[in-house]
Amino acid sequence: MKFELKQLHKDALPAALKKAEHYRLLNEPMQAESICRDILQLEPGHRQALITLVLALTDQFSGDAAARAEEARQLLGQLTDGYERSYYTGLVCERRATAYLERGSHGSAHLAYDWFRRAMDWYEKAEAASPPGNDDALLRWNTCARLIMQHRLEPAEEPAYHPALE
Repeated sequence: MKFELKQLHKDALPAALKKAEHYRLLNEPMQAESICRDILQLEPGHRQALITLVLALTDQFSGDAAARAEEARQLLGQLTDGYERSYYTGLVCERRATAYLERGSHGSAHLAYDWFRRAMDWYEKAEAASPPGNDDALLRWNTCARLIMQHRLEPAEEPAYHPALE
């Protein structure tokens, strides 16, 4: 069954965005995601709706992290500010790392390490472009470093190369 979605009124956008942020805080990311999609339907490229949608998608990484991460990455390409694009790309990587860490399956610690390191690289890019007085990227970088140290995460070992004998 297919429904035709109803469109928001333009004057309701600020209140809808507040509701989306509120639902994220209530740990209802699917509701926040839906509201952000309604906002973006009416106003494509709306900066704060894009950011909130990315965050709502990353809140759902415990399920299908790969698909959600790819969609979040594509949405980040719409942000025009280089700092925000780097910062939120780092956040997507960090949340993916956290999802692997929480999963606890075989090899997930190595994957968590890899994703934390990717996040740290993005946070360093964001830090280089951050506005004066904004240390958000630095704070996130430190969180990743602490989690790596706290959980004693390490990269996966490269398999030793053994040439085939004739």
